[in-house]
Parts: sequence; structure tokens; C-alpha cells
Amino acid sequence: MNNHSTANPILASLGTPCLLVDEERMERNVARLRDRLRAAGVAFRPHLKTAKSWEVSRRLMTTPEGPATVSTLREAEELAAHGVKDITYAVGISPDKLARVQKLRAGGTALTILLDSVEQAQAVAKASDPKDPIPVLIELDCDGHRSGVKPQDATLLVAIAQALAPRARLEGVLTHAGESYEARGSKALAAAAEQERAAAVMAAETLRAKGWPCPVVSVGSTPTAFSAQSYAGVTEVRAGVFVFFDLVQAGIGICSQDDIALSVLTTVIGHQREKGWTIIDAGWTALSSDRGTATQDVDQGYGLVCDLAGRPITNLIVTNVNQEHGIVAARPGAPRSDQEFPIGTRLRILPSHACATATHHDRYHVIGVGQSDVTAVWPRFTGW
Repeated sequence: MNNHSTANPILASLGTPCLLVDEERMERNVARLRDRLRAAGVAFRPHLKTAKSWEVSRRLMTTPEGPATVSTLREAEELAAHGVKDITYAVGISPDKLARVQKLRAGGTALTILLDSVEQAQAVAKASDPKDPIPVLIELDCDGHRSGVKPQDATLLVAIAQALAPRARLEGVLTHAGESYEARGSKALAAAAEQERAAAVMAAETLRAKGWPCPVVSVGSTPTAFSAQSYAGVTEVRAGVFVFFDLVQAGIGICSQDDIALSVLTTVIGHQREKGWTIIDAGWTALSSDRGTATQDVDQGYGLVCDLAGRPITNLIVTNVNQEHGIVAARPGAPRSDQEFPIGTRLRILPSHACATATHHDRYHVIGVGQSDVTAVWPRFTGW
């Protein structure tokens, strides 16, 4: 293959490694989920942790004021500065962050926070202004993936609600089906989505039966958002990585490789020909060290290697990474590739996990499907 960098002068002029986003694919991904949820009659609260960019975020939200989900207060502050008013901070609150929560709320942002213990609830109640009670969601553990109250633990659910009263305000419950990432096949994905839905609805009904209004029943993960057969009892759905998709989602079966809107542009800087290696200037600082496909049927290493037009090169992946070096070679089990990529050749790498890859970069270079034109540069923000 003749893949010299001079074939595409605009991409050839960018410093590498750098992050590319295909705007057309991104918009198609957003429309796909938005249309699905609209048809189901359930609200959409996009998770903006993957994007970490105003230009991407504004394309995800249904209105300029939200609703939105964030995973850091830094994200909430950035969105608030752009006029977003309705935000859920979907990571368990620590007491030291409550001053920032109150500052955002005092500035006109309706920020809702998350917790799963009486201790957190007591701290929130103490910090809350009775004239402007902090709205709270109780985090639920629907599948043993990480934090949260077991949905059947009525005692703890009520104890948290009691600890919040009367200074803070219980808004409802929230859960995330993290184990859906391990599901394979449409039946397993639908079952994960139903487990998520049922857990959230159960907890909400328990609280209501004890006299605690529970207006918000929030669920969400990218796999379940595209797999749920019912949203009965659910008020909103959250999802984030769907905006770009990645190799993990393709491996689960939620998207195809042609839907992946994010890639890392990299340059060939060397060879170890006796090993069948091509060395690129994208290591874990550009690609991340996430190996999310390692347990899937097809292990994509640290990323799938594509030509400059974004077309995957058969069985060629990034097999290993150092800080600033990536090793491109044949996928384990595939025949060794002795394809020659001259020094200076530009390649594109599809990420294993879009969130983890994007967070290493400070901007998106915006392109179109199969194109080399950079139409815009969108800044990203980082931090907590």
C-alpha cells in the first residue's frame, strides 16, 4: 500500500499524535440514540464525560440549558459557564466538594448530586441551605459493578432519605449497568437493560411506599441504552461513549467499526523488521493503556490500525505501548505482517476506549467521513 503522508497534505501538516473526530459519524451516532429514546417516550440526559468539550456537548444536549450528566465538578463548572442549567453530577459526593456544589447552585445552576450512604447524606444536609435544599439522587448498585445501595435494601434507602431531611431534598434514584459491558449478544444485553430498569424502579417504589416522593428514576449505560426493551417506570436515560463509540462497543455489538468517530493520528518513526514491528509516535500518553477488548472475542490490543482515510488494515493493531512509543504488528494468532510503512507515514488508530483515549488530548481536530480536510478545532478541558 502506498500510504505516504504527502497523499493528504492537511493531515500531513498536523503535529502528531493528535486526536481526530469525524463530525458526520458523531452526529449520526447522536441522532441514533436520540431518535430511539424519543420514540420510546423517555427523556435523554446525555453524559458528557466522554466529550469534555463544549462544542461536542452542545450537540448532545436537547436544549442549550441541558439536561446533562457529568462525572467531575470541573465539567459542571465548564458547562455552567456556557449557560447549562440542569446538571446531574453522577459520581458519589465527598464532603469537601460541597462548597463547589453550593457555588454552582448559587450561580443559577440546578445541580443534583449523588450519594449512597447515611454519612454522605448527613454531610449534605449539614451543608445545604434550607432556602435552597441540595437535590440528591441515591445511587443504586443494580449489578455488583461498583458503588451504590442494593435496590432491595429498604432499610438503607429509607435511612438515607431520613438523613437528608429536611435541609436537603431527595429527588430520586440513579443506577448504571456497568456489567452490561460484559454482556454478549442481543438477549444478554436486553437482560442487562431489564435488570437495570427493574432495580431502579424497585428502589423508587420502595421509597414512595415509605412516603418519600421519588420523581427521578435514572438509568443508563451505552450498551443498555441501545438494548432496553422497556422503559416502564424510568424517567430518563444517560449514556456517554456512544457519541464516538469505540472498539469495546463494537466488540459488544452495539456499533460497527464504521460508526467509530474518534481516532488518533500518528506517524511512523521506526522499524524492528526482524520482529515485524512498526514503531509509531503514539504511546499510552496518546492512546491510553486501556485494554478493554482483551476479554472480548477479538482482542484489538491498544487500538486498531487504519490508513489515513480511516480504513482498517487487516489484522494490524497496536500490540504494545510505552509512554511515547507504540508498536504496530499483526494481531496475535494472525500471520506476521511484513508490510512496509516508510518513516513519516501517517496512520490512524481507532481507540479501545474512547473516553480513556480522548482524555489524553487537549483538542479535537474535526474532519469528515473519509476526508482529510480539518474543518475546525474544538478545545477539550480536563481536571476534576
